Amino acid sequence: MFFHIPAELLAQIDEAITHYPVSRRSASLPLLHLWQEHFGFISDESIKWIAAKLELEPIHILELVTFYPMFRRVPAGKRHIRVCRTLSCQLAGSYALRDAVAQAAGIDLTKWQEDSAHHANPEHGNPVAVSADGKYSVEFVECLASCGSAPVAMVDDLFKENIDINEAASLLKLEKSDATLPKVLPPHARERRLVFKNIDVAGYTNDLACYLKHGGYAELKKALTMTPDAIVNEVKTSGLRGRGGAGFPCGVKWSFIKRGGPKPTYLICNADESEPGTFKDRYIVHQDPHQLIEGMVISCFAVDAKLAYIYIRGEFPEGARIVEKALAEARAKGFLGKNILGSGFDCEIYVHRGAGAYICGEETGLIESLEGKRAYPRIKPPYFPAVLGLYMCPTIVNNVETLCDVKHIIAMGGAEFAKIGKPNNTGTRILCVSGDVVKPGYYEVEVGSLTMGELIYDVCGGLKEGRTLKAVIPGGSSAKVLKAGETYKVKDKTLTLEDIPMDFDTIAACGSMAGSGGVIVMDDSRGMVECLNNINEFYAHESCGQCTPCREGALWMKKITERILDGGGTERDPDMLVKIGDNIAGKTICAFGEACSWPTQSFVAKFRDEFTAKSTKESPPPMPPEYTSEELIANEKIESIPAPRGNGHEVMAPAATR
Repeated sequence: MFFHIPAELLAQIDEAITHYPVSRRSASLPLLHLWQEHFGFISDESIKWIAAKLELEPIHILELVTFYPMFRRVPAGKRHIRVCRTLSCQLAGSYALRDAVAQAAGIDLTKWQEDSAHHANPEHGNPVAVSADGKYSVEFVECLASCGSAPVAMVDDLFKENIDINEAASLLKLEKSDATLPKVLPPHARERRLVFKNIDVAGYTNDLACYLKHGGYAELKKALTMTPDAIVNEVKTSGLRGRGGAGFPCGVKWSFIKRGGPKPTYLICNADESEPGTFKDRYIVHQDPHQLIEGMVISCFAVDAKLAYIYIRGEFPEGARIVEKALAEARAKGFLGKNILGSGFDCEIYVHRGAGAYICGEETGLIESLEGKRAYPRIKPPYFPAVLGLYMCPTIVNNVETLCDVKHIIAMGGAEFAKIGKPNNTGTRILCVSGDVVKPGYYEVEVGSLTMGELIYDVCGGLKEGRTLKAVIPGGSSAKVLKAGETYKVKDKTLTLEDIPMDFDTIAACGSMAGSGGVIVMDDSRGMVECLNNINEFYAHESCGQCTPCREGALWMKKITERILDGGGTERDPDMLVKIGDNIAGKTICAFGEACSWPTQSFVAKFRDEFTAKSTKESPPPMPPEYTSEELIANEKIESIPAPRGNGHEVMAPAATR
């Protein structure tokens, strides 16, 4: 071993391991984060040391380093800048921003894209471009969960939103005082804020003293006087549906847990907010973490979970620190830990940081990741988390917003909560609006109280000057796109896009889904082939690779839309895209198959004229030369053709170097 491990780092490592009393392997990701934050990268020697510390084989650590994009095998620059590339940021100019940052840092992206030696991690993930002097590095990354303030970037652990491309060079010298965290616009008259009640309120801070001053933990005290069955019944009565994407009834999910069984029950908060277009949980984590903690403790009491984890995005380092501090405050005052408020109920909560994999938003993939493995989703049945979840024990996985709602259900009662919104679509919902509107941002409204048109033209101030509405993605990038000018038959009504109420059932009846509440608006200046290609790049990059239809199909769709944009589209490409999507959806272990195929199916169906107009060739362009195995063995160097549109995600060596 050729490194010195300071005592402080060793203490942090030992402390992290204690958070996982059932399995030391679960501490793998926390140890990799601690190591990389101290040493800057993960070397072979590092992998061996961490494996020995956790009593694992080195392959168990290596498989994580080569799966999770946030881990690096070689150093980045002393100042590392991550620029978001997903759809909302692309619409706001993130591609130009990346180029401007690289130019300011003295990085020749064209040369770098042609030279695989400059890629910090050729094995997987996001290649990192490093300046010749090692001072700066630039990385094009997937969604940073601040779509409403695009374009955005992370500078080391600092966050910067609404970046003016003309000021790109300022990121190289960004100070903490100049960093920005998400801000919510003042409440609109159409809003009803419950979860966001204290967000951006003047004088409100995220510490325990302020939370208690505003009535915090009163609902926990009330819940501890109730029976667990009574709490579950209140949540059932409320009609609360999960706010993470699937919309499954929360109380019904909880009722699957059989308390008092031979195995312990676990609760996991899914704070891995990584669906492009979705950016609500970050606000809660940063500005009102005790609301989340209170909702989690009540939920743990209801399902008899003594141990819970907050699985938070690796891209939320400051958010993780804020929640850690809040947990320590709650623990010190008896709201967490042993014998909570003298009730006899014990409950502990720990923060667990992810490392950049979108697939961890799928609950069984998240569980695998929490167990210290690659996030390969499990087959359901038999691996329903409520039966065989974390460590093969009963487990409840709920979203941040969902768990916060539990607190408000206890405060007002399930029946009163059910009066908010509309039947089967109760309570409030935080809608995240990004793209081509005057006032993008977060809006908490009663479910179904707004139509799409009211959301866009009233709440969000309409489209940008001189533009008309072209399309809307209503529930995050995996939702099927809806086209302006079309009509939808729902029961006995005919609705236009603007007439659609923003509730779960109506959006589903119109052929899409409410999903995670991420509404991406596109005006008539946008090319749909380019928008779909951006989405396809995301899903090709984020496929876990376990299922062949996803692993091969997502990349295939991305290559076809890329080829169309490059002018090499063939007459068969639009139909081929749909066929590939059809062969993915419904044929994979988890819903990622649908997530990656639905955009392609819907974009081509709704905007076929744009795809056919760009797909005119009789045959595709020639492929790189192919060689027999004998030729590959005989020739030390083999010529190859560089990727046609290097964007930082496709690593291809230049001619005569392979």
